Order: sequence, then structure tokens, then C-alpha cells
Amino acid sequence: MSCAYDSSVAVRHVDLSIRAGDFVGVVGSSGSGKTTLLKAMIGAITPVEGHVTKKPGLRVGYVPQVESVDWNFPVTVLEVMAMTRSANGRMPRITKSERASALLVLERLGLAGLENRHIRELSGGQQQRVFVARALFHKPELLVLDEPTSGVDVRTRHEVLHLLADLHDEGVSIILTTHDLNGLAAHLPRIVCMNVEIIADGSPIEVLSSDVLERTFGAPMEVLLHGGLPVVIDNGGTDFAERLSRLA
Repeated sequence: MSCAYDSSVAVRHVDLSIRAGDFVGVVGSSGSGKTTLLKAMIGAITPVEGHVTKKPGLRVGYVPQVESVDWNFPVTVLEVMAMTRSANGRMPRITKSERASALLVLERLGLAGLENRHIRELSGGQQQRVFVARALFHKPELLVLDEPTSGVDVRTRHEVLHLLADLHDEGVSIILTTHDLNGLAAHLPRIVCMNVEIIADGSPIEVLSSDVLERTFGAPMEVLLHGGLPVVIDNGGTDFAERLSRLA
């Protein structure tokens, strides 16, 4: 498929399959088409060429970029959860059983006791987990996340990664976008490198190579192996020690 905004092509000739049980990270620079790809997958935009085919009745949960959310909108954590039930944009009432289910999801994500807190009062990591909770509220078969670790600290990034790994172990298929090659992408079983088109698709050890990354990001990068994982060096090697300590 291909997608465009006016005359500007954002995604070109993409041929990609997400299978049941997959855990996929899509990497690329800003403007590479990652967000457009996800929006086409969930039906938020229509391709100008080709098509997206989904399993009938597929339950999909979507987590947008934190930066795209209006955090001053007057809404509580529990109301954010309830919005998944609204078909007309109005704030729906949440039933007693739904409230109980929502509280269980919040507890699992470390948000117990925050259900009546305004979203602007939360930390960046808590805000991100609220939207993961929102996506999980209706037990999706496929979880789609756009830059889930963008703007969060190292600890929160690892918490998000472990949470997603647990969800995947429970049978949820996951696709996410990220620019975090070392902190996130290298830990995923399948990586798609994208620069408007698909550059490479495979395991981290297969696709995180200097040649593929230069075609993906438009800049030379070195790749070393550490503990069996590829480590990407994008600063002339001067930050190697720092990156190793972050991965430890």
C-alpha cells in the first residue's frame, strides 16, 4: 500500500504482514512514515494505493504518541478509560462491572488509586501507562503503540518494555514504532526498518546492520555486539560506555 497527504507521499509500496503472536518494532527517523503506517493499519487513514486487510472482528487497542494528547483536557484517569466505549464523542457512563474491570487494569499497570486523578497531574510515565491501560480495557488481540517510550526516563522505558513482554506472553500481538534502537528495538524479536519504504524486516541481529541503518536513518552508524545483542553507535563511538551501562 501507499499513503499520502495531499501530494506528499508518506508511505510507499509497503508490503507487511502482522501475524497472530507477533511482537514487532518499526524503526525509522521522524518523517519516515511510521505513524502513517500505524494509522493506516487501524483504519484512521485510507491508503491512496493498495489496501489493509484485517481478520474479521479483530479487537485492536491503539496507544497514540504522548505528545499528541491534550493533557489540559478536563478528564480523570477513569474517564479516559471510559472513553473507549463512546461512539459519539460524548462522555459515557461506566457501569459497576466496567469500573471494576478498569480498576483491575489500572492496578496491573501500577496506577491503583489514581483513577480519580486529573491526567495533567500525572508524571510522563504514568500518562503513558494510562493510555496503555485504555487500550487494554477491552482485551485487544492486537496492541498498536506509537512511540510508547518517547519522552520517558530509562526506568519507565524498561517498565514499558517488561509490560509489553508480559502482554505478549499472554497472547497479545504487538506492533510499535520507536526511534530507540538500543533501549527498545534491540530487545524485540522482529524489527522493521522504514524510510517511507520498508528497508529491512527480520530479527535485530539480521536487520540492525550499518548498511541497513544508514539507508533507514540517512547517516552512518556502527553496530557492535554486546551480550548477544546489537548495540548501535551513532556518536562516533564516544557514547559506547554510556549505552552499555544503560543496557546492563
